[in-house]
Amino acid sequence: MSTELGFECVDEQDEFWVINKYPGISMHSENTEIGLCQRIKNQFNSKECLPVHRLDKVTSGIVLLAKNHKAASELSLLFQNRQVEKYYIAISDRKPKKKQGLIIGDMTKARRGAWKLEKTKKNPAITQFFSSSIGQGRRLYWLKPSTGKTHQIRVALRSIGAPIIGDSSYYSPVTEANKWDRTYLHAYSLAFVFQGVEYRYQVKPTSGKLFVENGVSECLKKEQNPNELPWPTLKNTPI
Repeated sequence: MSTELGFECVDEQDEFWVINKYPGISMHSENTEIGLCQRIKNQFNSKECLPVHRLDKVTSGIVLLAKNHKAASELSLLFQNRQVEKYYIAISDRKPKKKQGLIIGDMTKARRGAWKLEKTKKNPAITQFFSSSIGQGRRLYWLKPSTGKTHQIRVALRSIGAPIIGDSSYYSPVTEANKWDRTYLHAYSLAFVFQGVEYRYQVKPTSGKLFVENGVSECLKKEQNPNELPWPTLKNTPI
């Protein structure tokens, strides 16, 4: 995999790009570091590149970017109205409080830019999940966020005692997190209907030693269509 661009183009339509973002790339430029949007504008000689949702710098995977303001407005509305299916995968090596279910709660700011999950549910972050053993005390998590809060998945897994491997913001001790080659969180699948056309994309992670090991590969083969999994019900959930 060439990492020079910081991304690969999964699909290009008249109104948007679907991009596989590599880990370590920010959505927007920071100081001397060129962000994803600017990289795309440079690569495609485009005047506009407008994110309609975002991925954390440490997260790899599928991200949707609009080519103009009209498309950005329409696509953003799909996310706001929760009309986009999003699926992520992550790896943890800590024993979780539960192996599948629903994680729900309000999120509040903690120290040093981190967040924490509260027991209250006034404006909650909502995440459904499954997990499977991949050996050596590790589990692969399938995650379906119904909301799009900052650090939502990272905080959700931390709240059940399963912080993501390599995540220096939520994995303790930090020295253990920093020994890994990346944070093991990947935006795996995205599906939506735009202007009457259904789009569904799926991208496997291509970087990270643990993501390319046999245990993960077997899990991904077994569960090729995450939308078909029996996700925990959201009935009576305050969304």
